[in-house]
Amino acid sequence: MSGEFGFPKRAAAIRRAAALLCVQLGWAPVHEVPLPNGRRADILALRADGGFACIEVKSGPRDFLVDTKWPEYRDYSDELYFAVDLDFPVDLLPEDAGLIVAADPGADILREAPAHKLPPSRRRALLHRFAHIAATRLVSLEDPTGTAALRAALRVE
Repeated sequence: MSGEFGFPKRAAAIRRAAALLCVQLGWAPVHEVPLPNGRRADILALRADGGFACIEVKSGPRDFLVDTKWPEYRDYSDELYFAVDLDFPVDLLPEDAGLIVAADPGADILREAPAHKLPPSRRRALLHRFAHIAATRLVSLEDPTGTAALRAALRVE
């Protein structure tokens, strides 16, 4: 997968494959989820058991090596995964995170993520945030003109 794409296309292909895997597992993935700590999860997936899996997409070794913020995603998920393509040198990734490897168009979990359960109050707040983001994005897809007009009106007030 990686040899045929540049950085943005490679990351997008990995993200699509990881999201498809989530759906196959019965998880509900949402892309680019802003977290309360100011970080943005590449994919936050609500699992069938009510837990959250955070999936950090890495398009190559440099993308991983310059990123120092990924440990902060643990505070907002029950499991942390890295999603990479077949060419990624997986020995760079920490062993205390799960591993998803994408091979267009799909992906597989090669290493399950260790669980680190969220406190109930944080889970409840995260579930509310997740539902709000997902519902708002759905409305935006169904009526992009109306939501754009509403956003513009709210910025004026």
